Amino acid sequence: MTEEQVIAAGEKANRAALSRAARIVTGRPDRHARIEEATIELPGRRLMLRVHRPKKADRRLPLVVSFHGGGFIGGTAAQNDWLNSHLAARCPAVVVSVEYRLAPRHPLPRPIEDGYDTLVRLVEDAPGWGVDPSAVAVLGESAGGMIAALVALRAREDGPPLRAQVLNYPTTDWTETLTDYPSVAENADNPTLSPSRLRVSRRLSLPSTLDPHSVSPVKFENLGGLPPALVVTAALDPVADHGRRYVERLREAGTDARLTCYPKATHAFLSIPGLVPAARPARREILDFLRGHLHRAG
Repeated sequence: MTEEQVIAAGEKANRAALSRAARIVTGRPDRHARIEEATIELPGRRLMLRVHRPKKADRRLPLVVSFHGGGFIGGTAAQNDWLNSHLAARCPAVVVSVEYRLAPRHPLPRPIEDGYDTLVRLVEDAPGWGVDPSAVAVLGESAGGMIAALVALRAREDGPPLRAQVLNYPTTDWTETLTDYPSVAENADNPTLSPSRLRVSRRLSLPSTLDPHSVSPVKFENLGGLPPALVVTAALDPVADHGRRYVERLREAGTDARLTCYPKATHAFLSIPGLVPAARPARREILDFLRGHLHRAG
């Protein structure tokens, strides 16, 4: 596919994800949450945000910054409404999903810069967003899980402090060993992600001038001092071993990390709860994890 074809396909898929019919598959938002669109001004660009809040809130709430999947070349914040609205209403929290810039127009590391810069700006203006700057977490799926992990690594060095990170079936290796994990070969016929799709996404999002190790959290030498992590994987997912290996590395470094693998679940299953029953127990686990870490002070 040419770059123009990739962009056109991504825009078409995003329009489909926003349709009424798609809600049968992607799930209906929680009726106790409201969803608003907002913009945020960052150096040299303006990003769209999808903000999920509980309908009834009389105090500052924890902040969860969320990143959608799509291999850095597609996806939209709206595809996570089912999960994000539920977390907002039930945690409760303000869940802000970032429409980060996409390759090939905006290759790595720009999506990661968008994620980190948005986090910083939201915390800096915590009163304006109605959030508690001392209770912040990051959440991401697939490529968005990779962004969340890298944002947590950057925040460890430069702030703001995070209380938790949730990585749903993340890709954690964007180097030449991307497809060398056993789960890639075992689940090569997965309908929601194929090895060829992984390779295309890497080719289109990774410029030749960028060291892939710098955007591959599983390859980082020091993984200590990070916030507690919940890594959710799917047994039928080609990148299941990306998450498993990252948890092993986190634990080796002394970081609190929990790994859950859901049987009979495919890649992206939390974005398609109408097709994969495992999405509901996974959502409950994520909610309990975030509630425990973000409201631990009472």
